[in-house]
Amino acid sequence: MHTAWLVLQIIITVLLSAAILLQAQGTGLGASWGGGGETYHTRRGLEKVLFYATIVLAVAFTATSLIVLLTQ
Repeated sequence: MHTAWLVLQIIITVLLSAAILLQAQGTGLGASWGGGGETYHTRRGLEKVLFYATIVLAVAFTATSLIVLLTQ
């Protein structure tokens, strides 16, 4: 059963990484230090689904990590 949880965790990790990488906004590194944030923009359509999927996958990753830790 421990192996099944590890496999599930690997699958979730790959999906989470893909979801994060697909959320590229096109802003440069200047936005990281305070520049480029002059516009407000709402998430719509696929971008919104991807945003919520990232949150769900992060929670699932945390839960599977705890389960794997406790089943050792």
